[in-house]
Order: sequence, then structure tokens, then C-alpha cells
Amino acid sequence: MENFTYTIPTTIYFGKGQVKQIGDIVSQYGKRVLLVYGGGSIKRNGIYDDVTAIFKENGITYFELAGVEPNPRITTVRKGVEICRKENIEVVLPIGGGSTIDCAKVIAAATSYSGDAWDIVLDPSKVVSVLPIVSILTLAATGSEMDTFAVISDMDSNDKIGTSHEDMRPKASILDPTYTFSVPAYQTAAGTADIMSHIMECYFSNVQGYMQDRMAEGLLKTCIEFGVKAIAKPDDYEARANLMWASSWAINNFIKLGKAVEWSVHPMEHQLSAYYDITHGVGLAILTPHWMEHVLNDNTVEKFKEFGVNVWNLSKDEDAYTIAHQAIQKTREYFVAMGIPTTLREVGIVDDRYFDVMAEKACAGLEAAFVPLTKEDVKAIYQKAL
Repeated sequence: MENFTYTIPTTIYFGKGQVKQIGDIVSQYGKRVLLVYGGGSIKRNGIYDDVTAIFKENGITYFELAGVEPNPRITTVRKGVEICRKENIEVVLPIGGGSTIDCAKVIAAATSYSGDAWDIVLDPSKVVSVLPIVSILTLAATGSEMDTFAVISDMDSNDKIGTSHEDMRPKASILDPTYTFSVPAYQTAAGTADIMSHIMECYFSNVQGYMQDRMAEGLLKTCIEFGVKAIAKPDDYEARANLMWASSWAINNFIKLGKAVEWSVHPMEHQLSAYYDITHGVGLAILTPHWMEHVLNDNTVEKFKEFGVNVWNLSKDEDAYTIAHQAIQKTREYFVAMGIPTTLREVGIVDDRYFDVMAEKACAGLEAAFVPLTKEDVKAIYQKAL
């Protein structure tokens, strides 16, 4: 196991009714807040009214940035930065899923930077300071409520890029599973697939981490148990609670540190989202089984056997390749059981016109992945998924 330093300074307020504490939480950092949200569902489900009422009771002045996209765009980040500078914002408060929180993170980090916000997406070392971030989560998926990462898109250049800075980790996050009851089945499925992908990106590694892998397997089994249950019964509190908590621990470095590896499927999916603006979790679910089949070989088969036995409860007495193929098929079948498409054609990608440039971008850095991937490898995976 490799050396590492680990700290998570985010304070989590988990459970029903925790939003009541938002006034006290925010007031620790300031009284002028930028409220960031997406398409307006928080107004329909009452969260907006609850939060703004508490703000008024606590003398907190708030300004709004609405309309954050599912793949948050740099143009929206720039709007948020402009508001922060004009209104002397002290705290950034996203209410929503990972896209909203990611957008808020880069807004908070870009406000004090003299150049364009895209600069710090490309190079987070340019970050000068980050406004305090307090998040209210409404979708279990990206884990952005407890990590340092953000993914932002520039649709003009078809770039979707992940960035990270330690100070972009939220100071506090409210995780109330009841806020996810109204999430549609398709988004619940996509979110569950995203959580599973985060875990598998760390699990399939060439660096040994026995404890990390056992925790990863437990998180995967949690997703498998509760993803379909949340879709079948949207107000199943235990299902929603387990998914919400799993999403945070899938990507807060707990299962990664000590056995770091370059992620494989996320870089490939980021290109799909950048060029076709598809739902991130759905793209991951489509690509993952094809990536698994592509990298299955004599060097990786034992890891896939371990995955099949410990996650999918397959018999360990079968041939290793038989178990590996069964595990890959189980993974594909689970995504289908949640209602996720299995091909790129089903999400509107009908030809391979962009696959060359997408593969070129995606393969950068993947020489250190679980199985190194070249441009040709990535393009082959895209084509198999088509």
C-alpha cells in the first residue's frame, strides 16, 4: 500500500430535517450568499422556500444563479463569478446534484482570480482563494458534496474537463434523503451508475489495497441492493439514504488513497458528454461493460474473478475467465434492470464521426491506467458501444 495523507474537513448533516440548521451553518462564514441551483425543481418541492425563509430569519442576504446545466458550462460559471464580485458574496450555496455543486465550486474558486474562470479549470494551481461552499444535496450521484473535484464543460470547444483544489471541498453539506424522493427513475438509475463507476475506477487497480477493495465491494453491493429499490419505490427512505451515503464515500478518496490509479471509463465518457451532451451516468453505464471486455486478459482476469465472487456472489469454483465473463454480464444486466440503455445509438449517437478526436482526448494520461489504453483502444470501445 502506498503512503498517503487523509483528511475530510467537510461537516456532514445527514438525515431528515437537517436543513433547519442551514442558517447557523452559513452564518459561520458570512451573511451574503449566492444561491446556485438548476432547472427549478427546488421551487416545486419546497426546498427553496424552506431555505430562503431560514435566510430571512437569520438576516442572510441572498442572490440567485439559476439554470445550471446537467453538464455545467463555463458560461454559467462566468455569470456566477460576475454576481459574486458585484454583490460581495461571502458564501456560495448550491442546492442540487453534482452539476450544481461543481458549478458552485468553480464559481467560488474563480471569484478572486483576475483572469478567466476557464483558466483555473485547466490549471487549478492558479486558484488564489476559494469562497466557503455549503451544499444541500438533492441527487445521489457524483459525491461532489464531500470531495475536491468539479467537472466543467466548454461547449464551444467540446471540452469537458475535471479540476480539483483542496479548498473547493465544501465546508459543510446537508444530506437529507427525503430530498431525493422526487428524483425521476432515469436520473436515479444514472446516479447509481455514476456511484458504481466511481467505485470501480478505484477498485480495478494494479496497486494492492486489500482493505480499500473490501470497502469498495461493500459500497458496490450497497448500490446493487438499493438502486433498483429506489427506482421501484421512490420514497423508500432506506434505499435513498444508503445511496446518498454511498455516493459520498465512493469518491472522497477513502477507497482510493494507498492504491491510486488513473481512471479509465470517466475520461472516455467525458468526451461523450462534451460532444453529445448526454447524461453522464448513462454514458458510464453504456461504456463500462465494453471497457471490461476490452481489458480482460491474463493479467486482469483474477481481478475480475474477485469482482465476480465478492460483488456478484458468483461461485469461486468456476474457471477464472468464466467467472470474469459472468461478472461483466451481471454488471450489464444490472444497468438494464435500472432502465439504462445499452448502446450509444439509444442516446442519439448514431455514427462515429467524432470518435477519432474523442479518443485522442480521452487517452491522454491513460498509459498509467489499470490496463493502458491507446487512442485505438478507446476508439474500439466507442465502436463496440455504438
